[in-house]
This record gives sequence, C-alpha cells and structure tokens, in this order.
Amino acid sequence: MFDKLFNKFSNDTKEEIKLDENKMPQHIAIIMDGNGRWAQKRDLPRVAGHKRGMEVVKDITKTASGLGVKVLTLYAFSTENWKRPKKEVNFLMDLPVKFFDTFVPELIENNIKVNVMGYTEYLPEKTQKAVNDAIEQTKNNTGMILNFALNYGSRAEIITAVKKIALDVKNQKLAVDEIDEDVISKSLMTQSVAPYNDPELLIRTSGEERISNFLLWQLAYSELVFSDKFWPEYKPSDLIEDINKYQHRDRRFGGVKEGK
Repeated sequence: MFDKLFNKFSNDTKEEIKLDENKMPQHIAIIMDGNGRWAQKRDLPRVAGHKRGMEVVKDITKTASGLGVKVLTLYAFSTENWKRPKKEVNFLMDLPVKFFDTFVPELIENNIKVNVMGYTEYLPEKTQKAVNDAIEQTKNNTGMILNFALNYGSRAEIITAVKKIALDVKNQKLAVDEIDEDVISKSLMTQSVAPYNDPELLIRTSGEERISNFLLWQLAYSELVFSDKFWPEYKPSDLIEDINKYQHRDRRFGGVKEGK
C-alpha cells in the first residue's frame, strides 16, 4: 500500500524521494494557511480559496492515511477567525456541511475516523450537526484519525484545562503535588487522540512562520516545517517532501546524542 501510494504521488516532485516507513510521524498537524491570498492573486473572492482548500483537505487526508500516519490534525477555524467578515465566516460555517456530505463515504472506504476538538458548542446548529453526524458515521473506523481543530484556540484550551485541574484540587480529587505534565496533557483537548497527543511534525503553508495560537503545549518538541505553497495549491507530493524534511531532522529533545 505504501509503495503504491508513494509512486502515485511522487511523479511531480523534482527528484525521487524515498520515505522511511520506520520514521513516519505518527501525528502530523497542519495550519492550512493562504486560502484567501491564493484567491485574491487570481482575482477571485476569498471564499473561492476556501472552497478549493476543501478539496485539498480530501487529497492530503487520503495521502496521510496511505502513508501510515495515525493522526492528522487540521487547523480549520480558530477562536480568532470570528473577527473575519461575516460573509466569509458564514461560508466557513457551511463548509463542514458540504465537506462531510461528499467525503464521509470516502472516509469510511479508507477506514478513517473523524474527530473534532474545539469549542464546538458555539458553532451554528447546522455545523454542529454535520460534525456530529460525521463523527457518528465513522466511529467504528480503526485507521487514521482525521482530527479537526474547529473553533479552537490554544490559550483558551489551556485556560479551560487549568480551570478543570483547579476544580479537581478544590474538590479534593487531585493534590497540588500531583499536578505534572501528564495531568496537564490529559486535561487538554488532544487527549481525544491519545496516545498520539503531541504532533511530531507541524506544517504551516503560505510562507508565514507563526504558530498562531495552535497547540502551544503540544508543540513543545515538534519539528516545524514552513511551506511557501498556499494551501489551495498544496499537493500530496508537497506533503511527502515535508515529511522527508522531518525524517532528516536530528531530534534530540533537549539532550545530546553520543558522539555529537
């Protein structure tokens, strides 16, 4: 399966890339940036970029699954994105409805499970229904988890976790001395994709080099790759190239390897 998928998507790369299956990141997170700028460069409305970006999500999801990735987390809508023009926000809230309506059969066919993290209770009812239906329809799938960060912000997530821990201490369910990294990790929204809570690789498209309030705790030791491609033009071959960059990083986690 790995060889077939690699051969299918490696043809448009500048040179042949051989990925090491044993070094495949188990959790990849992507900040899908550049939809609006991609559209504007083509004299199209910003929403055209979001529409094209939805198709890219489908391609990248199937590619990541075929490569053996366990969790693919996509930053779909941040808690700050409500500041955008109302017309654009309304379009973004409609996207999950259109996306899951057409893509769920393929997700089931590819054994991919949908997960969503974020403050989804503040989303429009139709968006919540589309999300919940997709989760229900794919709940028995045992392959890769397609994890959407929807109405998600990392600082808000951390505040929510701190409040939860404080309440547990107040109710004597937890002692102050018992608060450690594991307790905090389990209180964050990525506990829903455990044991793959922390991404090994973060990719951000569009050339911007910021984290943008995304997985601030979880990215402590992630490898960061910044792609110049706008998300609507990001291809499976680009994902392969970015994974290849990850595989050639020297990951020391703050330590020193012998002889270096």
